[in-house]
Amino acid sequence: MALFTLPFMHPVEFFIALGIGGAFVAIFQMSAMSAERRETSWVRRYMTGPNSKVFWGVAWLAWAVVFGLLLGTFEDKTAASPYGSVGLVALFSGFFLMMGFIWSAIGE
Repeated sequence: MALFTLPFMHPVEFFIALGIGGAFVAIFQMSAMSAERRETSWVRRYMTGPNSKVFWGVAWLAWAVVFGLLLGTFEDKTAASPYGSVGLVALFSGFFLMMGFIWSAIGE
């Protein structure tokens, strides 16, 4: 319930945070749109071209093998262990590799 009363209890901080969030969204939108305006040859060839599915597929398979072998060697596989950070890096990098593969397959 306190979340709904936040603009009334702390109006200055709320609107500052709202402005910062809006600035982030505007910057992210401008950076995402600028990549489409200045497409270079290596981006067209490797990232969005017709053969990019092969590139992203091989990159994802290499990711699966490397992190599968790396994380399979750890004894303690909990998030509280020091190896949880390696698992987190594997999670995020695998997500972005798979999104690149989906983007190349659908974007054709």
